[in-house]
Amino acid sequence: MELPLAYINEMKALLGAEYEDYLASFEEVRLYGLRANTLKISPAELAEKGEFSLSPVPWCESGFCYAEGERPAKHPYYHAGLYYLQEPSAMTPGAMIPIEEGDFVLDICAAPGGKTTQLAARLGGTGLLISNDISAGRAKALLKNVEISGITNAIVMSEPPKKLAERFGGFFDKILIDAPCSGEGMFRKEPDMVKSWNEELLTFCREQQADILEHCASMVKTGGMILYSTCTFAKMENEDSIQTFLDNHPEFTLVPLEKNWGFVPGCEPLTECVRLYPHKIKGEGHFLALLQKTGEPTPCSTPTEASIGEKEMEPFRQFAKETLTGKWKGTFQIYGDSLCLLPEGAPATKGLRVLRSGWQLGTLKKGRFEPSQAFAMGLKKEEVKNVLDMPLSDERVIRYLKGETLEAPEAKDGWTLVCVDGYPLGWGKTQKGRLKNKYAVGWKWE
Repeated sequence: MELPLAYINEMKALLGAEYEDYLASFEEVRLYGLRANTLKISPAELAEKGEFSLSPVPWCESGFCYAEGERPAKHPYYHAGLYYLQEPSAMTPGAMIPIEEGDFVLDICAAPGGKTTQLAARLGGTGLLISNDISAGRAKALLKNVEISGITNAIVMSEPPKKLAERFGGFFDKILIDAPCSGEGMFRKEPDMVKSWNEELLTFCREQQADILEHCASMVKTGGMILYSTCTFAKMENEDSIQTFLDNHPEFTLVPLEKNWGFVPGCEPLTECVRLYPHKIKGEGHFLALLQKTGEPTPCSTPTEASIGEKEMEPFRQFAKETLTGKWKGTFQIYGDSLCLLPEGAPATKGLRVLRSGWQLGTLKKGRFEPSQAFAMGLKKEEVKNVLDMPLSDERVIRYLKGETLEAPEAKDGWTLVCVDGYPLGWGKTQKGRLKNKYAVGWKWE
């Protein structure tokens, strides 16, 4: 691989005698990772299934490396949302930000969803997660990953930081900034990124990073935290960005991050930060800084969303009575023809570009309710009366994922939750032993 001379000089200045070790890391085999979705399965349970050759990622309790040549994306468990494919070092931001149950969290540069799915798993269905990406196209991929993971407490948006800051002053307990960057830490994994590297790109990224940090400063509560991360080595995008932010915001302080597993301190004087180098760890390059806001609390005036009336809920209530177990309570809202169940304390979002608010339960059309794919993915088998639960070895599993009609003599008539080994895949509608396939068209197995 031919590296730009300016980049070589930058890395030599940064690493000194370790530069040759860094260069040698390009000859090593890249690592492939996946992370267990603890909303659905524990890491131990996933490993015990023995479907892949898994070895633990030391800095992420739910993370594993898998063997090159294995194809976990072509497996029914992937379609069941049991894991997310993610490079091991990319698991560090979501693992190291101190999330607590009940937190209100913003993932401001969220697409395609690796960090969002990790944050949601750590929230465990509590609190609120706003997942935002300024690119509407990338936000669509984000939405699919939110839905396939069974996340029920998220709002997916596509807005610039300035617009969010105007609406969410002092609203969040934690904010994750996986900042746009020059991507130097990914050169080994994605060699084509080298071609687009130049010093103008670094300057452009630095400006974007400063803008995002500035607007996040006003959105985090006093006592709350911002985790800033990049996948680059450039000091100007990392420590320099953080130092400029601290100079402009004395109400923020750096919180020391753990320095185990081959992680090294940030460049002087910001040694509270963490750097990841591919010649030091089993993973690619990364940088992390954890900032905490101090001072007097500021009031939050963000209005919350109200619930619709019971009359509008009647079609869903009838469906729930026939199909679901238990009682369904909470804040329900209709967007277009979609019925959504919102997280407690969900903000009003009128005027914002929202792809999804909360858990999309289904659609209301002409006085009837039809359940959505997202609803199926967020359910547990025990919450549905009529279930077709097939073992992984059943050839009907793949046929279902391909959108085919199934023979299902064991299923009762009516709406049916289709599962593999107890994990939901989607809906079907059974009549006289035949299951009409309701799997999402855009998700079909190819």
